[in-house]
Formats: sequence, C-alpha cells, structure tokens
Amino acid sequence: MLHVKSCISRHILVLKQHIHNKSRMATAGFSSKPMVAVVQMTSTSDKNANLQTAGQLIEQADRHGAQMVFLPEAFDIIGSSRQETIDARESLNGPTISAYKQLAKKYNIWLSLGGFHEKPSESDNSTDSRVYNSHIILDSSGDMVDVYRKTHLFDVDIAGGVKLKESEWTIPGQTIGPPVNSPVGKIGLGICYDMRFPEMSLGLRQQGAEILTFPSAFTVTTGMAHWQPILQCRAIENQCYVIAAAQIGQHNTKRSSYGHAMVVDPWGCVIAQCSDTVGLCYAEIDLNYLEKRRREMPVLTHRRHDLYGNIQLKVTVNIDDRESYQFGQHQVSSSHVFYRTPLTYAFVNRKPVLNGHVLISPIRCVARISELDSAEVADLFRVSQHVASVIENHVGTSSATLAVQDGPDAGQTVQHVHVHILPRKPGDFKRNDDVYEKLEEHDKDVEDYEWRLDDDMAKEAAQYRHLFS
Repeated sequence: MLHVKSCISRHILVLKQHIHNKSRMATAGFSSKPMVAVVQMTSTSDKNANLQTAGQLIEQADRHGAQMVFLPEAFDIIGSSRQETIDARESLNGPTISAYKQLAKKYNIWLSLGGFHEKPSESDNSTDSRVYNSHIILDSSGDMVDVYRKTHLFDVDIAGGVKLKESEWTIPGQTIGPPVNSPVGKIGLGICYDMRFPEMSLGLRQQGAEILTFPSAFTVTTGMAHWQPILQCRAIENQCYVIAAAQIGQHNTKRSSYGHAMVVDPWGCVIAQCSDTVGLCYAEIDLNYLEKRRREMPVLTHRRHDLYGNIQLKVTVNIDDRESYQFGQHQVSSSHVFYRTPLTYAFVNRKPVLNGHVLISPIRCVARISELDSAEVADLFRVSQHVASVIENHVGTSSATLAVQDGPDAGQTVQHVHVHILPRKPGDFKRNDDVYEKLEEHDKDVEDYEWRLDDDMAKEAAQYRHLFS
C-alpha cells in the first residue's frame, strides 16, 4: 500500500514537472530534463505503411520536444507467415534503415529501433536463412551508434495459450554491448524476452546503465500475466529507468500483441503509459532523481558477491577507445593491446621469454591480488584462461605456464597485478622450472632479451586481435 501511495505521489509530481517544463519550453525553448517518446504501433506485412506510421509518430514526438524516440520490436514488419517475414529481411545498409537514418537526421533526434529483421552479412552466417532480431541506435545525425542482436529467444508452448518458437527464424546474438551514451542517459539494450533474465539487466547496470530498454511485441497471454510486474522488477532491483515500447492489437489473423508501452522510474513507479491504441507516451528522464535513489539505498554496493558470485557479461569493448593503458609506472599503447573486457586487458610483451609470451592485467591499477575485488579476480583469471587457450593454439603448443609475481619479494618489478602467459613445448629450457628464473631476469638489463620496437609489438598485437574477433 505504501508503494502504491508513493507511486501515485511520484506520478503527480512527474505530471506537475512535465506541465511546468512544457511551459518553460514554450517560453525559453528548452526543457530542464531530457524527454523520451515511447512508440506503440501495430506493424503488419506492409513495410511502407509501417514506415509511414513510425514517421508520423517520430514527427509528433519531435514537435513535443522529445530528444529520443523508442520504437518497438518488429517495427519494420510482422508478416502473416514466418516465410513472409524472412523474405522481407534486409541488411543494415538496406532501404528500411536508410529511411530511418533520414528521419533521425531530418528531425535531429535519436532513435531506438527496437527489433529489426536483419539479414546476416556474407561473412556472418551467410548460408543461414534466418534473421537477426536487431536493436539499432541511431544518433541525431542519422549515424548508427550501436547494434544489439537479441540473445534470448522466445521458444514457448503454453497449454491453451501461446505456442511460438522464435529460434526457427531467428539467429541468437552472441554478445551484449556496454550501455550506449545518449542525450537521455546511458542506455542498456535488450529486446522483449530478454527482460525475463535479470542477470542481463544486472550486468548492464554494473556496466553503468541508467536506462534499461525492452522494445517488445508481447503476446496478449503473457502480457496480461507478466508485462508490468517484470518491467517494474527490472527497474526496482537495478534502480534504473525502464523504457518499453510495444506492439499492440491485431497484426494478422494469427497474431495479436498486448501493448501497454510504458516508462517505469527507478522507484518502480509507472510514470508514462500509452492508451489502448497506436500512439506515444512521454516521460522526462531525471538522472538527479536516479542518483538520489541510488545514494539513499546503494543496493549495488550491498551485493554479497562472496556468497553468490558475480554477473559478468560477455560484452564487446573497443580496445582503441583510449590511447594507452596504465601498467604500474608505465603506459601501454592501445596498439599493443589485443584483447579487452570491461575489467581486464591483454597485451604483448616488450621482452618476451618465449614465442607467444603475453601479459594480462586488470584495468584498475593495483599492486597486489588482495586489492582486487571479487569481480576483478574472476575476470582476470577467466581472461587468462581464454587467452592462454587461444595463444597455445596459435603457436602450436599444448601446454602453458601461467605465473603471477605477487609483490616485490616474489620478483614483481611492475607495481600492477599481471599474469604471464607462456606457451610451452618440450626443450624450452634445460630444466622445466628454469622458466621462473628467466621470468625474474627477462625485464632486467641482460643481454639474452632485447627490448622490442613499438612497430614490432603493434604488428604482433594486430595479428592476435584477429584470433579474438
């Protein structure tokens, strides 16, 4: 009952702020908080009609002062048959996305295109007749900022209700990207069924998400039972705004969608919701309010990773988003880095003891393993395991030495935790354990190991990057 009263009070406050800011917009030409517009539409097999509807709604959102418009899953088409939908698939450079790029540019507005039927590229599953269900972000210049391909596929058979097997026409995505920086906040991308997997939302929150978005085409059966409670749960447990554009109504004789496109705030209150028709709802994203809620109840820092582990997403990270990486008292050029996660990076060695000798370090600079948190420890050794396996295969060995010199008395000369990966083969050293003596000596000024040139290291790192792409 207290939560209901709190949400009612919050909704009244949001409405008052919205009216006040609309008045300010009329007199001053701006709003104090970024506004989002959330689309509810009924896609059919007529792609041109779907585009026309979306275009009209985007124009309306622009007139209303929205800085970003969120479209639902299958905004491009919902065919009357599986084959009709597959036959209508396009590449990201096709006419449909090109048209939306023009709309973004025309209205100077960001677009979240919630679920596009993407044709695989020639180099990626070119023989697969299925599609990717792709969530595309366009900026206000019409440039593509990010693409997320749906990872959780809706394969269900509910007695007396829904029977659907999305995997029959959809290829599952293999990565989850970090949150997208946008004018309305940092957005974690999901699609529809992804909302049922709280680990994904938590992982995005840990990567800095302020907004979680789940563009959907929810069935009526599951929508009536679960739609709003799930969205509120994802908002409350992650202290994020949740934006859920939606399909609504009868698409064809076989398929209908639940609708109820909405925005939920970090306290779990529904602050905007579409009516039961094609249209828009609007909400202002108040990041100060979000930070206030997180300060008052810092649930993320209260998590007991020591008891139930830590969520680590397999995310795509741009190695070259910085010029260099700190490595103790040194700087490692990004051109020498060949693999990276949000917490760990791998780089080539300036003085390798053996062919394929590389280093793994946490991105945060700490001297001792005991100073790492549990997530950093887990990621450091997961990356070490992965890199060792790939490098072993590349240099043609079946064994490796993994070594950590934890502290100066253990031979550590760089005050930054790092793991040595050394692929091993018979005859590397006269005695097998000589490797540890060589590690102690290799970065000192001895004649056996020369300092390598930057260009040589960059070439090696570029070669290794291809192994992890």
